[in-house]
This record gives sequence, C-alpha cells and structure tokens, in this order.
Amino acid sequence: MSYIGRTPTVGNFQICDAISVVNNQAAYTMQVGSVNVSPESANHMIVSLNGVIQKPNSSYTVAGAVITFSSNLVTGDVIDFIQILGDVLDLGVPSDATVSTAKLASTSVTAAKLNNDIITGQTALTSVASDDTVLISDTSASGALRKMTRANFVSGIGGTNTPYFYAYLNSNQTFGTTTSTKIAFGHETLDSANGFNVSNHEYTIPTGQGGKWWMFFQVRRAGFAGARFFADMYSGNTALLSAESNGGSDSYDTTSGAGLFDLAAGDVLKVEAYHTDSGNRSINGQAKSTFFGGYKLIT
Repeated sequence: MSYIGRTPTVGNFQICDAISVVNNQAAYTMQVGSVNVSPESANHMIVSLNGVIQKPNSSYTVAGAVITFSSNLVTGDVIDFIQILGDVLDLGVPSDATVSTAKLASTSVTAAKLNNDIITGQTALTSVASDDTVLISDTSASGALRKMTRANFVSGIGGTNTPYFYAYLNSNQTFGTTTSTKIAFGHETLDSANGFNVSNHEYTIPTGQGGKWWMFFQVRRAGFAGARFFADMYSGNTALLSAESNGGSDSYDTTSGAGLFDLAAGDVLKVEAYHTDSGNRSINGQAKSTFFGGYKLIT
C-alpha cells in the first residue's frame, strides 16, 4: 500500500529497564516500568552488549520474559540496552464488522468463552425470562447462529400430551350374565379435541392425531362377589387391553388396565364388561369409580 508522506510505523517499541550484570550469570528478566515483558521472539528485539549488537537465536535466546545469553556474563560486561520491537506484523484491534467467519479457527469458540460467568460481575442464571435470548444453529443456513427469544424457542419444543380425554360413568349400569356389554360412559371432564361421544360412549382418534397413545380404564363391580368379572378395551372389534377380577369376597372390587398403543386417526375405542354371575349385575358409577381416558404422547 502506498502512502502520502511517511509510511506509518507498525509495532510496539519499548526499551527495557536497565539490567545489572551478575558475574557468571547468563539469564536475565526483562522488564519495562518494573513489569515483566515477553517479546514475540528473539527476532523481535535489538540487544546491545558491550557496544555490540547481538545476533538473535545465536548470541541470545528468549523464553517468555527471560533473555539468556549464549555464555555467562562476567563482572565488567554491560547490557547497553534491549529494545523490544513488538509484533511487527500486529494489525491491532480489528474494526467492527471486519472479522469474517473464515478468519475464525474452528476451535476458537469454546465452552469457556460462551460461559456467562466470564463476564465480570455476572452470576450463574437461576431462571430465564420469556424475552431472554438464546443462540441456535440454523442447519438450513450452513450452521449459522440465529438468535431467538426463550418464548419462541420453548414454543418449538416440548409441549403437552394432546389430544387427551377423560370420561366416566356417573350412575350404576346393569348388564346381563355372560354377555359383553359396552360401558355407557355418559360424562366427560376432559376432551381436548372433541373425540369422545357421550351418546355412543366411544372415543375416535381425531384426524391427523395418529401415533403413540397411552390409554387406561377402570371398572368397579357393584354388589356382587364370587363370579369372574372382566373388562376389555377395544379398537373396533379388536381387544387391545384385557383385565379380570376373579371374584372372591369383595363385592365392590375393581379391574383396570393401561398400556401404550400405536393408533391411527379414525380408530374407535370403547370399553366393555362381562361377568359370569347368574342374572343381571351392575357396574358401579358412584364417585367416578368407573372411568376411561387417554392421551397422545409427544414424540
């Protein structure tokens, strides 16, 4: 590059503090203003000993702030001066927006550099506000870093297990012996996608919501013991869950089931009960003791 007038001087020229020679000693610490200084290399110095300019890396070497002459100095030797030239190729502090991605080494940004507590006075985060920002890597832009708020970031991950539903039997239901009877869940407390039909007591997997579903049910007998008592969950005519109570002396025991299923949109789910006692018997619907529910898992 050409200049009008004198070419600018580049470097950091310093004259070291005077050094007193110690008899039979070769190594000396260099200081400027009583502070140790470390030249870029022996080639970035001019050293005069006894009025003679010394050859770098031959007459002396440098390691950090220590200069070591090739032989011990003796009483009467004089270190005239040591001039440190600085890094003669030092470009100084780059101007704003002048350092490109290509100029950064792949290992230049470390976890320590990104740690928030390297900022003076900053303490570790205990909570993150919705308008705080985070950096993410954009794979569609060759890994470019993008900044987004916590609120936007959280909206793109995690979430709730939806759709979901919960229905229950609110009064006793009578059903015949050795006959599989659909339980008339006529009430619901939860139904995020309006998939449960209280008229036919069935749940239909909503459009676009096929996937992994966690399903569960509980059925309580009302006032009969000694007979076998079954409850099954069906998808169409296929039994997905089967549970049984073998009677005993408890006239109000429950049978229940739960499991994870791969369900498709449009699948219709229901729960049926069956008993082997003589005559008609009842399913208990008090205090929501008989219920049916489920939810789609986040995947």
